[in-house]
Amino acid sequence: MGETRDASGPVAELVRRLDGAVAAGDIGRCTTEVKAALERLVGAGDALLPEAMLRPVAGRYARRLLHRDSLGRYSVIVMVWDVGQGTPIHDHAGMWCVECVHRGAITVRSYAHRGEDGDTVELELERRVVAGPGQAGALIPPFDYHTIHNEGETLAATVHVYGGDMTWCHTFLPRPDGRFVRERRSLELDP
Repeated sequence: MGETRDASGPVAELVRRLDGAVAAGDIGRCTTEVKAALERLVGAGDALLPEAMLRPVAGRYARRLLHRDSLGRYSVIVMVWDVGQGTPIHDHAGMWCVECVHRGAITVRSYAHRGEDGDTVELELERRVVAGPGQAGALIPPFDYHTIHNEGETLAATVHVYGGDMTWCHTFLPRPDGRFVRERRSLELDP
């Protein structure tokens, strides 16, 4: 079954559905099925996640492993966003991702890649979406440049399913000329 933080009840059902979705093979079909599973189970309410996984971390968002597929096909990460916490612009290290809001609301800003010269990248804001509980979106490279922020007044939590074990990503930090510098960033898990 893989490594699971809590293999009972709704989490076991989520893992079963995700196993079926990733077996589809085709990325488009896979992400559509993962999105449907997340919207159904994550949107069903707070019973999915143990309360211990929903604790914030001071100064940055929390990132906790819920499940890692034993075949390496996907991993499920719970992220907890205290008020004002967010990410820089980032990608997903070449893997697909489906993200679903579990609690609160998040603001997602998506960017289009317009060109690059070495590690200097041109990105353009495409859209801004505010998502609430049960709402999900898929990111498939090369359309995976975005930010996530909790701009609300209460804690937010999201469930992310990655097409592998995402241990790093590129972040894109702003330059004075409006372009961005790409940097590789390691991603750690919180207890």
